[in-house]
Amino acid sequence: MTHTIVASATKEIIIGFDQPFCVIGERINPTGRKKLAAEMQAGDFSTVEADVLAQVAAGATMLDVNAGVTAVDPNETEPPLLRRTLELVQSLTDLPISIDSSVPSALAAGLEVTKGRPLVNSVTGEEDRLEVILPLIKKYNVPVVAISNDESGISEDPDVRFEVAKKIVQHAADYGIPPHDIVVDPLVMPIGAMGTAGLQVFALVRRLREELKVNTTCGASNVSFGLPHRHGINAAFLPMAIASGMTSAIMNPVRPAEMEAVHAANVLMGNDADCGKWIMTYRDRVATTAAPATETAPATGRSGGRRGGRAARRG
Repeated sequence: MTHTIVASATKEIIIGFDQPFCVIGERINPTGRKKLAAEMQAGDFSTVEADVLAQVAAGATMLDVNAGVTAVDPNETEPPLLRRTLELVQSLTDLPISIDSSVPSALAAGLEVTKGRPLVNSVTGEEDRLEVILPLIKKYNVPVVAISNDESGISEDPDVRFEVAKKIVQHAADYGIPPHDIVVDPLVMPIGAMGTAGLQVFALVRRLREELKVNTTCGASNVSFGLPHRHGINAAFLPMAIASGMTSAIMNPVRPAEMEAVHAANVLMGNDADCGKWIMTYRDRVATTAAPATETAPATGRSGGRRGGRAARRG
């Protein structure tokens, strides 16, 4: 069984097919958040602190940390800012960390200060990226997210994206990095722009699991980009992806509908023993609608269930 071990200084988690789905909290990221980017540049981390605490309270498994506030000279500005952000996050929670940057020097700075065994987000199939990032992964003995694009960009052909993932896994092996330390992001396309995006990623995840035997992740909200009521789409997508074999996602744990979908999928996939997590999370919830006066007993068999249903309707 493929197990990817991620850890903080005091807490270890396992990403795996037989494990509860790993929720990687996405909120500590200034991309598309102008106010947060401005605050971080000014040395104000009050929103970062609030986002950390909210995601922990909502049940995140680990936290993604990104400090890419500007495209202007990121090699100079991003490493110290990411380092400072990571130190703050680790002072607030013992959850494991995903170090998120496209800047190799920032990843190196983050690895220097992050305790335990963080996840590195990410490497692509581009040759120059592989040659820079994979030695870092080997040096620090940490797992890495492998994004299925290369010099040609992001292909709309899922077979091409699979081959890019395979190439990364093979290159990692050349550095002595095992497949269980590669978490592949097969890239989720927006369903509003590509009607087959869901079917594509479900098929890709199954292939990655069965043929490469790697864990998988994605930016879950990508699937709903451009659509209204995005969280409804996300909440439907997550359990379908989990049923296909996806083992983690970078997502917003503060959205109740999406977290409920994940918890329910853990129950139905057999990764929540005796429904313990579900019960602990939801047993004190107050019903928002009145309970029916009578309830139909659960079916114990095909014929018994049908008879019970008819009797309840007649009564």
